[in-house]
Amino acid sequence: MSGGFPFGFGPTPGGDPGRPSGGGAPFFAELERLLSWQGGPVNWELARQVAVRALGSTDRAVRPAEVGEVENALRIADVWLDPVSALPSGAATAVAWSREQWIEATLPVWRTLCDPVASKVVEAMRTGISSGLSQLGGGDLPPELAGALPPGVDLGRLMGAGGPVMQMMNQVGGMLFGAQVGQAIGSLAGEVVSSTEVGLPLGPAGTAALLPANVAAFGEGLGLADEEVRIYLALREAASNRLYAHVPWLRSHVLGAVEEYARGIAVDPEAVGRVMQMIDPTTLMNPERLTEALGEDVFADADTPEQKAALARLELVLALIEGWVDHVADTAAREHLPSAAKLREMVRRRRAEGGPGEQIFATLVGLSLRPRRLREAAALWEALTVARGHDGRDAVWAHPDLLPGGDDLADPSAFVSGATAGGDLDIMAEIEKLDDKPPGEGPAPTSDGPGS
Repeated sequence: MSGGFPFGFGPTPGGDPGRPSGGGAPFFAELERLLSWQGGPVNWELARQVAVRALGSTDRAVRPAEVGEVENALRIADVWLDPVSALPSGAATAVAWSREQWIEATLPVWRTLCDPVASKVVEAMRTGISSGLSQLGGGDLPPELAGALPPGVDLGRLMGAGGPVMQMMNQVGGMLFGAQVGQAIGSLAGEVVSSTEVGLPLGPAGTAALLPANVAAFGEGLGLADEEVRIYLALREAASNRLYAHVPWLRSHVLGAVEEYARGIAVDPEAVGRVMQMIDPTTLMNPERLTEALGEDVFADADTPEQKAALARLELVLALIEGWVDHVADTAAREHLPSAAKLREMVRRRRAEGGPGEQIFATLVGLSLRPRRLREAAALWEALTVARGHDGRDAVWAHPDLLPGGDDLADPSAFVSGATAGGDLDIMAEIEKLDDKPPGEGPAPTSDGPGS
């Protein structure tokens, strides 16, 4: 932080020292507006604006015909899933979203996921500012800034803990992270085909959604009928909704795993400082400049046993969810869609590689949304189906302690052959019992994952 001033502040050529390099009243008006946020560690209003601006001119309103196509595809998907899953339909509403509508609908969950990370970034910013300006109390203030101070001003006191500058840094941190997460969400909005594609329950409960523009982009170049592509993706969305709707502990379990992982994320204060020096309010509302400024990864790799364990639990639960969705959707699709195998492989590659939006999200927010063990998890669920049938397979979701662990994905034979009592459970009876308990009740999962 000692090499420059954050957010454009500093001496301007031929001008007054300490004024923003962006210059002028518009700068201060914009800064005042951005710093007025009082809603928590992330400026979510700024995040929403940045996300929508990141779409540029690529977004469009959903056409009436597309609404009907999506509703029909999701209705067909539920009919096809009934014979291959013990879990009933989980969607009370089927909707077609534009990219901007996806942003608006998913922001509440993003807020839950990202606020813990934001607290880390804000703390790193405070540390960087304090370190970079530690000379304030020792008379080593840069001459150009010292000359701009009113007589008698003690910047050391202003910069101290609880001082007005540090209080302002909390708001600046919310602004910076709001810009980061907004850019990431806007990038994701240009790619995701549904409300659950990234494995997290991002949309409102009971709502199944497809994004027609992104579904069309997914199908380009495949040489397949639009309806076949749409129904296949609808099968995955409908399967995810069944899981989250009828496994009452799952939603809080997944979001809790993400939050636990986020709490342990380490932030590099020097990297945050470099980002701060590149940003001013005009940058925050310019997607191209913002992408360049925020292109640096400010998050350190997991390096503590606790953080590695949290990451392993998160990766495991995401793999189990997406593996189940992959297996169940494919089982239903094979009976009806001639290109089911091709579409399955396309989705698997897409999820394994991650699109540009997911890569930006991992860089800016410190969380990878890719299920690293998707294929292994899908193979385990398929083996369970062969050994126990649909009811026995889905009974494993009755409680987190019954889920496979990390070792089970590598060698599922012991689990499938009866390492748990899941195959003997009446799934609906067990789920009805759990409906009266708080979500996630039960012993905490081990570091190797639930049920291991």
